[in-house]
Amino acid sequence: MPAFPAFPAAAREAVGDGTLRANLRHATRTIRDKRARAVAELPDWAELREAGRRIKDHTLRHLDRYLVRLEESVTAAGGTVHWAADAAEANRIVAELVKATGETEVVKVKSMATQEIGLNEALAAEGIRAYETDLAELIVQLGDDRPSHILVPAIHRNRGEIRDIFRSEMAAWGRPAPDDLTDTPAELAEAARLHLREKFLRARVGVSGANFMVAETGTLVVVESEGNGRMCLTLPETLISVVGIEKVVPTWRDLEVFLQTLPRSSTAERMNPYTTMWTGTTDGDGPRAFHLVLLDAGRTDVLADATGRQALRCIRCSACLNVCPVYERAGGHAYGSVYPGPIGAILTPQLRGTASAVDASLPYASSLCGACYEVCPVAIDIPEVLVHLRERVAEAGGPGHRLERAAMKAAGWVLDRPKLLAAGERLASRTRALHPKRPPGAGAWTESRDLPEVPAESFRDWWKRNRT
Repeated sequence: MPAFPAFPAAAREAVGDGTLRANLRHATRTIRDKRARAVAELPDWAELREAGRRIKDHTLRHLDRYLVRLEESVTAAGGTVHWAADAAEANRIVAELVKATGETEVVKVKSMATQEIGLNEALAAEGIRAYETDLAELIVQLGDDRPSHILVPAIHRNRGEIRDIFRSEMAAWGRPAPDDLTDTPAELAEAARLHLREKFLRARVGVSGANFMVAETGTLVVVESEGNGRMCLTLPETLISVVGIEKVVPTWRDLEVFLQTLPRSSTAERMNPYTTMWTGTTDGDGPRAFHLVLLDAGRTDVLADATGRQALRCIRCSACLNVCPVYERAGGHAYGSVYPGPIGAILTPQLRGTASAVDASLPYASSLCGACYEVCPVAIDIPEVLVHLRERVAEAGGPGHRLERAAMKAAGWVLDRPKLLAAGERLASRTRALHPKRPPGAGAWTESRDLPEVPAESFRDWWKRNRT
């Protein structure tokens, strides 16, 4: 993992970028307003949300059974299943599969799992070039940038910045942008379409993720809005899909619930413009070879945590990002992970652990306002998990947490001794004129908060005087 600063330092720098904040404010408010209207159209939204939660929880409780069923179904349909315990194994499997075809380039559907494991970089080290085909991912790749949003990876860029990136970088990756390219959306989209079309027609290997996998039939599902996914999933001769093990659902009937909640929660659409489903291989239709790489990479560790495992319900809709006041101001890069926002604050520290400064800081990247829970289509109680992870970070230690633990231990010792507590209260009351406004070491807290004044008389003494 690249070295990223802890969230407080990264966020402090981000909030000073006026352009970034303006881009995020406009985009997130537009998306969340549209989502609210789309969700309000369904009178049974609460029931769908509860059904999604129950389906996900049931699947996670019996994940071993459904993954075996999935493997059997995919194999019976002509596909090949590979199991990857971690990122290194997944990258090795994909690289070997690509090299076996004799190809040196692949086209990719937008996939957070492949970003999580650093697949593009791993393929590049093996002499294989990966081309992102999602418009926002293309912008990120051409700009040598990092995604900052689950749904809209280039949300931190405005149209002028995108135009400049296309003009300066497209030629090095393939068909150049027109010299007179402007920043109008139609012209930017057309430049991207022409640039990508030659890659779609030339590529022999496609790489994807999947939004869902149906254990019942071995069917994989990708939902998207541009059609680039459809091109990557149908034109290449070989298709390799890297998918987290938590993406499985038991049956087609279960899938129906999520095909209602995902588009409304993510793009505020009644259904996605492109919903591509494929089951193994079929002669004369689509890729001749299909490989499914099932990725663990810490997911079974998350599953073992009774509180934290609800993060694995996530269907990557990004609704929690669009309502989060912290994300709106700090942006996605501050989270130091492919998973930004509230869901990233609980998922990343579980997948990677909390040993690094950035991962230990993520559970604190929240105001605990609860807006993320209110909009989550599978009812992940993100604030509950954040508090749970904060406890884990505190137990692991660190200078600040050791001091806090010592202070709490001392307070517990005093509270267990009523006479000593009473004496301390009287001393505090009698010396209150001498108390500092900002105690040493508490500046970060008192900078925006006033310390409560110590009363002239303790409640204990008042009660004794008035009730005895």
